[in-house]
Amino acid sequence: MNDVVESPQTEMSAPLIFTDSAAAKVAELVAEEGNPDLKLRVFVQGGGCSGFQYGFTFDEVVNDDDTQMSKNGVSLLIDAMSYQYLVGAEIDYKEDLEGAQFVIRNPNATTTCGCGSSFSV
Repeated sequence: MNDVVESPQTEMSAPLIFTDSAAAKVAELVAEEGNPDLKLRVFVQGGGCSGFQYGFTFDEVVNDDDTQMSKNGVSLLIDAMSYQYLVGAEIDYKEDLEGAQFVIRNPNATTTCGCGSSFSV
């Protein structure tokens, strides 16, 4: 299934990759909360040892400048400021010996910290 992106400007093929694994985990978490209006908001903020860090939260509100991606019945929101840092990134969910977590593989990041929680461009 193709990802669809709705941005304030136009609808286009996805410049971000929202994996099946990430969509499945979001669907599971939304079901646990019992609120089908929840969407996963992914954002970039200042902080961390490399200058920027990723954040994840659930949100019911879609702002005018948000880009919204839908996959397998769940939605991902990205604000306009964060979007510029995430174009081309892959948003995934992985479970391994280190634990379970959402992961962003970002081709725009020129450096990352040792733990992978922050980056610079």
